[in-house]
Amino acid sequence: MNVIALSWWQLALASSLVLALAACTHFARLGLGGSLLIAAARTALQLALIGVVLEVLFAVGSLHWVALMGLAMLLLAGREIVARQKYRLRGGWSFAIGTVSMFISAFSVTILTLIAVIDPQPWYQPQYAIPLLGMLLGNTMTGVALGLDRLTESAHRSRDIIENRLMLGDTWADACGDFRREAMRAGLMPVINAMAAAGIVSLPGMMTGQILAGSPPALAVKYQILIMFTIAAGTGFGTFTAVAICSRRLFDGRERLRVDRLTQGGRG
Repeated sequence: MNVIALSWWQLALASSLVLALAACTHFARLGLGGSLLIAAARTALQLALIGVVLEVLFAVGSLHWVALMGLAMLLLAGREIVARQKYRLRGGWSFAIGTVSMFISAFSVTILTLIAVIDPQPWYQPQYAIPLLGMLLGNTMTGVALGLDRLTESAHRSRDIIENRLMLGDTWADACGDFRREAMRAGLMPVINAMAAAGIVSLPGMMTGQILAGSPPALAVKYQILIMFTIAAGTGFGTFTAVAICSRRLFDGRERLRVDRLTQGGRG
């Protein structure tokens, strides 16, 4: 099956739908027209640039360049985690926690999947490594950001409840246990919903892309199942790690709640 090539004028035609939506939001006085157009422009520019980078990376196929690309993706994802929190830890702690948790989860799951499951030759082949890592990082980033945002906002809002529990003799872990569990649920809920709706309500992106590219539907389904399971594992372990580290950081060595370690910032 031949892949139908798209020209730039066809993409420009598709962009007219976004322009029409921006116009509707403008006339409805929603205040979202400018943000929508900026986001659309960023999408086109960023994807065009990454397309050029990936073409060069696929041609080179070096482990060093693949690792450098992965590192850049990790650091940018860490920055996005910080931008999505209403209350964040001071001193770069939110960035460090988000980045470390994603490195532990997304990178480990990606490498394990490449070596033990897909087994390309070499194992770091960019055609498989970069898309897989990108999907895991993107979903793990969302889970970690939601979990940290829910945890820090709950600690700030429910300070009196936590301090009362501490005064009654609870340990720091027990005092914030409910809020930690809620934060972990918030981080995991999107991927759980995505798995529950896959194949019934929606056709996931990777499966759709492979089918459009001419792959047999049965093969596309197998890859999509693999991706969904790895995304769930990466998101879950990343969220657990981030919430555990952040909740401990909210208390000092004497098990006192330290909301002064939080600073307010707008969600991105």
